[in-house]
Amino acid sequence: MPKPLMETYAPPEQIFERGEGVFLYERSGEEYLDFISGIAVNGLGHAHPKAVAALKAQAEKLWHTSNMFRVPGQIELAEKYCRDSFADRVFFTNSGAEAIECALKTARHYHYANGQPDRYRIVTVTGAFHGRTYGAINAGGNPKYLEGFGPRMEGFDQIEFGDHDALRAAVTDQTAAVLVEPVQGEGGVREIPEVCLRGLRELCDERGALLIYDEVQCGAGRTGKLWAHHWAGDAAPDIMAVAKGVGGGFPLGACLATDACGEHMVVGTHGSTFGGNPLAMAVGNVVYDELTREGFLDHVVEISNFLRQQLGSVADAHSDKVEEVRGKGLLLGLKLREGYVNKTLAKHARDHHLLIGAAGDNVARMAPPLIIEEAHARRAVETLDAALGALQPE
Repeated sequence: MPKPLMETYAPPEQIFERGEGVFLYERSGEEYLDFISGIAVNGLGHAHPKAVAALKAQAEKLWHTSNMFRVPGQIELAEKYCRDSFADRVFFTNSGAEAIECALKTARHYHYANGQPDRYRIVTVTGAFHGRTYGAINAGGNPKYLEGFGPRMEGFDQIEFGDHDALRAAVTDQTAAVLVEPVQGEGGVREIPEVCLRGLRELCDERGALLIYDEVQCGAGRTGKLWAHHWAGDAAPDIMAVAKGVGGGFPLGACLATDACGEHMVVGTHGSTFGGNPLAMAVGNVVYDELTREGFLDHVVEISNFLRQQLGSVADAHSDKVEEVRGKGLLLGLKLREGYVNKTLAKHARDHHLLIGAAGDNVARMAPPLIIEEAHARRAVETLDAALGALQPE
């Protein structure tokens, strides 16, 4: 049999044909509780009525013009992003990797435009995941993702996660920016402490480097704040890449920047054929309005605290298999002990109709829709309890 697809994925046998709220439904009609939500994408759940209505309405009017022409929805959404963040300028993309590429270019071009073309190096940390494009995999530095794609790209300096001395040594007069995820997703659901984000902001200011946050996975309300770094107070970045949850399931990303950085990205420095298209903007505006609706993020904080408490009880009950509960808000993980495998736990959970993911550092990752209720959390935890009970050493 011919294989028309590149086999870069290894999906399970389930084929989902419908989603509603926090549930996915297989062809057979069987119901699955979705606690991965397309890898932190479907923040409003599946088939959110307002998002569906906006997409339908826009689809009947105009799909695409490219950025040769103005897209009014871009102005509307950019104004909202800037209103509620550090940013003054926005560039819309289709994905997180594209947002990261724009962020890297913006940082380097800032120094070039200010007469320091030698400031081009980017400092990153181990465990980072910034996307699958060539620039992004070099920024992430994961040897597994770099293997087979030629020599490593010049200009990236990676330090160990949490090594403050190495960080201070790495940020030099050749450093354009430091790039970090406030909460690592793929790297094992590891949170950078709030005090460290504030210290990082101070270090960048001291050394004249820019600070870039990758909030592709941890942003868009996932931690209980609109953006994860908001928990740290005075630790705003100069540039930020966002995606995943900002589109609620429709491909959408953005690079946000201060005026000082964004003003140098002029005609010809960057572009995208599909980025910021009318369909994406219609959905993105609805998603943003829901995320910022009064009480929405309060619910995320409340339900995430409940879920974490329940996960803590399960971790205690299976302390021979679970080392710790990690994460922030509704980006949570169970770090398994040596000998137990996260992907196997995810399979056991799936066998019990709960969908979770597997991240680095042997962590079982959960990123459910932000609209889950206590009943959903209880059901997920009961299923995880059963799945952990079935988990055997490998």
